[in-house]
Amino acid sequence: MKLSQFNYNLPAEAIAKYPSKYRDESKLLILNRKTGAIDHASFKDILSYANEDDVFVFNNTKVFPARLYGNKEKTGAEIEVFLLRELNSDQKLWDVLVDPARKIRIGNKLYFGENDSLVAEVIDNTTSRGRTLRFLFDGTHEEFKSTLFRMGEMPIPKWIRAKAESIDSERYQTIYAENEGAVAAPAAGLHFSRELLKRMEIKGINSTSITLHMGLGNFRTVDVEDLSKHKMDSEQMLISDSAANDINRTRDKGKKIFAVGVTVLRAVETSVTTQNRIKPFNGWTNKFIFPPYNFAIPDALISNFHLPQSTMLMTVAAFGGYDNVMKAYNVAIKEGYRFGTYGDAMLII
Repeated sequence: MKLSQFNYNLPAEAIAKYPSKYRDESKLLILNRKTGAIDHASFKDILSYANEDDVFVFNNTKVFPARLYGNKEKTGAEIEVFLLRELNSDQKLWDVLVDPARKIRIGNKLYFGENDSLVAEVIDNTTSRGRTLRFLFDGTHEEFKSTLFRMGEMPIPKWIRAKAESIDSERYQTIYAENEGAVAAPAAGLHFSRELLKRMEIKGINSTSITLHMGLGNFRTVDVEDLSKHKMDSEQMLISDSAANDINRTRDKGKKIFAVGVTVLRAVETSVTTQNRIKPFNGWTNKFIFPPYNFAIPDALISNFHLPQSTMLMTVAAFGGYDNVMKAYNVAIKEGYRFGTYGDAMLII
């Protein structure tokens, strides 16, 4: 398929700037991928589409406050630094993006916080925008991380809002976030409340968790018309023995597996055997799923409504069927659904 096939007209006002008042009260569009039929509900009704011993697979990655604002030595120019990943904890080396990139050279020092309390030195140019920073800090690694994250803000995408606000500290994070390392939130999971998880437990619906640390690659522009030539950024992921057993046991019972988000979809399809079994995995994935694709594991997908020409939209279309999904997106726009990370949700069954 071609990039241009995933373009659609998304009104600016359809992009949610803020989350709904309550996590589980977003709207829910239900798409039957076999018939193309569409229904509408509230997200808190999602359990009516699952039965006892079905399993919901969550991504328990935790977003860290990855966006910092500092000043360049001598000139004092404001520089935005986006932390991507820690490269070496002993040397306090981080892979980062800087903006504006043209003003930063190897050897430059950047100052952060009141009284310039944290200093970093640029030691490498990794890409046109990327840099490697060495933070200069006397203290333990825990003290350093605490200082660094206290200065940072939640990295909500700029197409939501230019700057993070206090509400994002709580709501740009799932309630079950556990393993720190993501710079973007797994949006489908943001709809789950503690009350909803408790109702799931009472109904006998199971849950298990994998980890896939979302990077900026999910939001990076696809710049090739031929999708087979697009390369995803690698992201760290973990499927434990217990999660693999939970998923395989559910399949053996003939029960349904619900993937909560595109990241879960990518993770389980990364680690599937030729016998359609999940095996434990600890490493990196750059798997890019777009139509046509035969899924081995999930029976249902929960996803938000993604932006035009995004890789996440392509993955959703691979699962739900291209024509079905694009039709559902048009219906969602007409029915006033909210799009993006803080928007409404879609269940494909």
